[in-house]
Amino acid sequence: MGEIHKNFSILIVEDEEISLKYLIRLLEKEGFSVEGVQTGNEALERIKKGSYDLILLDLRLPDINGLDLLPEIRNFDEDIHIIIITAYGSIETAVSAIKKGASDYLTKPIEIEELLLKINHFYEKKRLQRENIALKSSQEILEKHTFVAKSKAMQEVLKIIDEIKDTDTTILITGETGTGKTALAKYIHFTSKRKNRPFIAINCSLYTEELLASELFGYEKGAFTGAFKSKPGHIELAHEGTLFLDEITEIPVNLQAKFLKVLEDKEILRLGGTKPIKVDVRFVAATNKNIHVEIEKWYFRRDLYYRISIIEINLPPLRDRKEDIQPLAELFLQKYNQKFKKKIKGFTKEAWKVLMDYTFPGNVRELENIIERSVLLCKEEYIAPDLFPQSLQISTVLTLNTQNIKSLEEISREYAKKVLEFFGGNKTKTAEVLGISRTSLWRLLKED
Repeated sequence: MGEIHKNFSILIVEDEEISLKYLIRLLEKEGFSVEGVQTGNEALERIKKGSYDLILLDLRLPDINGLDLLPEIRNFDEDIHIIIITAYGSIETAVSAIKKGASDYLTKPIEIEELLLKINHFYEKKRLQRENIALKSSQEILEKHTFVAKSKAMQEVLKIIDEIKDTDTTILITGETGTGKTALAKYIHFTSKRKNRPFIAINCSLYTEELLASELFGYEKGAFTGAFKSKPGHIELAHEGTLFLDEITEIPVNLQAKFLKVLEDKEILRLGGTKPIKVDVRFVAATNKNIHVEIEKWYFRRDLYYRISIIEINLPPLRDRKEDIQPLAELFLQKYNQKFKKKIKGFTKEAWKVLMDYTFPGNVRELENIIERSVLLCKEEYIAPDLFPQSLQISTVLTLNTQNIKSLEEISREYAKKVLEFFGGNKTKTAEVLGISRTSLWRLLKED
């Protein structure tokens, strides 16, 4: 079994010292994280301070009857699995224990194979519970993940990812807002050896320092007001998978040191906890800020930067990779055709020209919003530019063809024609916007 079980913790409550030591050695050899106590009161103290996945509980204890201890344990942790150990033949006692909250039972003398079988059953059950929680938000991605990369710049990005995707190397993705950093993080995960394990994402800019700490590291019951039960954090939920930290530069400096320790030690400590929990996580981070400026301002730790940026990938803005506009637009058209139950075939030539001439300050996210809006409003077979937002149409009016050098008179005439076209042939409105008289506009257009 080995290291994979280290994040499954077991507490053994057994008053016989020899039996206790034997069980601890046996289960540690199997790769579990194991602790042992000899009294019920010690068990309760441990459970108050730490978090356990399973308890092996002998019903005959020197200070508390095991049957009385069961509901007290359940009061601290409703989700913990409890296997009670009872004397041979005491089936009635076992049934009573099950009714009071025990998950299963063993009779003495303990059969090792049976013990390991039951423990592994609960280990698998706990693992699946964690995995289901973690995968709930990413089921759609598991079914389909697409990352468009027709441009040379993006082909280079995918080439780098292909070389390192199956390693545990930390990755830092930089780039403007909306360039697709989250989509790239998902692509890295779902094309790697961890693809069938959890992908957990958290935007660090959305939380206060206290909330971010509890979201990342989790907490034990009673760690703070309102912590009525223990809760695993995002790092713990991402065990054997990938944790994506969006806007990592927004992590408060006080938390950065704690996160750096996680990267170095591969273990976490829940808030209010005393027992470290081993984690196997691949970390991918992203930021739209200049992280070097943040470091110089002492907003971000230099040593943390070095740890998270073993591989640093910069996503170029959409205006610098025009080749990706068409395949992205077609992908979004397919997506929103399905969402809105439409059968739009594509875009008119004029619509393509508008999209290709636009600079997309909001990058891929803005393009997707434009296509979503257009599909929603479209009543024809093809999307025309009049369905695009007004800001996009105005921007197109202001964008001139500068491939060939032209005289000021030619540029003025072309500009006037574009404005006139934009206002639907209304010469009065066009002249007003251009700041000239209708006569001057007429002369300008007549000379064409």
